[in-house]
Amino acid sequence: MTSVYDFSARALDGAEVSLDRWRGQALLIVNTASKCGFTPQYEGLEALHRAFADQPFEVLGFPCNQFGAQEPGRASEIAAFCSLTYDVGFPLFDKVEVNGPNRHPLYAWLTEQKRGFLGSRAIKWNFTKFLIDREGQVVARYAPQTEPKAIQADIEKLL
Repeated sequence: MTSVYDFSARALDGAEVSLDRWRGQALLIVNTASKCGFTPQYEGLEALHRAFADQPFEVLGFPCNQFGAQEPGRASEIAAFCSLTYDVGFPLFDKVEVNGPNRHPLYAWLTEQKRGFLGSRAIKWNFTKFLIDREGQVVARYAPQTEPKAIQADIEKLL
């Protein structure tokens, strides 16, 4: 059976990172963007990262430029923006595509596991969130409008 731990992605520093690194932890995987109306959610995502820092949980951010070109920067610019503007401490990866023929394999799997509105696999916008249990399986998908704090109780159930 495939799990989230079977995938890897390139970090902002260019290193290939296996998601197996977080085996046994619950994860919140989010496609992010620096110039989106939902960008202030970085604050809430960081709050979750800090609230559960001593527990088996992590937020993983995947910048994406597929929606209104709202993530136009290079990896170094994304890292600087997230650090300086929102003091982001959770792991961020290099830009990925979440839809279409060049969709990252992780997102192909995530969207097959939990479909969106009316059964669609497509990610509709930035800040779509997937909650992964400690066995590496997708347990929930949240719309971009869902604030990170609204997910806290669901995270607590997994811990």
